[in-house]
Amino acid sequence: MDTKKNSTPTTQFKYLDIITIVFVLVLVLSNIASSAKIIDWGISLGRIQLSFDAGTILFPISYIFGDVLTEVYGYKRSRRIIWLGFGALIFSALVFRLVQILPGEAVWEADVGQQTYDLVLGSMSTGGIAVASLAGFFAGSFSNAIIMALMKLLTKGKYLWMRTIGSTIIGEGMDTFTFILVASALGVFPWEIFWSLTVTNYIFKVGVEALMTPVTYWVVNRLKKTEGVDVFDKDTKFSPFIFK
Repeated sequence: MDTKKNSTPTTQFKYLDIITIVFVLVLVLSNIASSAKIIDWGISLGRIQLSFDAGTILFPISYIFGDVLTEVYGYKRSRRIIWLGFGALIFSALVFRLVQILPGEAVWEADVGQQTYDLVLGSMSTGGIAVASLAGFFAGSFSNAIIMALMKLLTKGKYLWMRTIGSTIIGEGMDTFTFILVASALGVFPWEIFWSLTVTNYIFKVGVEALMTPVTYWVVNRLKKTEGVDVFDKDTKFSPFIFK
């Protein structure tokens, strides 16, 4: 139910479409960046060298927006937008695949070449990153959203920081481990850096979420006031396999 406006149609929301676009855009761009480059922090945690795929720079933003969506608009709308993100990711993988199989122009072949494209963006073209991201994001994003919604009910809408950080600790853990595991199994990342990528990604993502808590508070409070809605998912079915 919506505590302020019980029947506010989605079409009347001022910012839901903008948040949806940014959420989907960040998801797609983070996967392209993950395919393109692995970044080395130049430091280590014990014997584990800290490095992460470049998409990690953007990916935590999608979880922050996921928290905002669930907290303000409710799990049902958040679930729908997560599935829209999945669809956009699949579509982007198909586009990169089409680009990969089309013949290259002679000057481009001499300056860049098909082999370079395959090395940098091949995992987007063959679906390696897309499959890994879908697996990780399915496990993590729905866990994050469900935990946010349930904790909101348990805390009666209080302690937003506890909900955002608590859901992120679990959601990002499931997402990161699943994503790196599947990507490594499909040859996107070498197994030698599995733990380096997993530990670094997890620390970075949870750290960004924690540091952004004051901003999350401000955005959530502003949206609730502006949109006139504050959803508590009392009668919601939490199955991920519902698109409505």
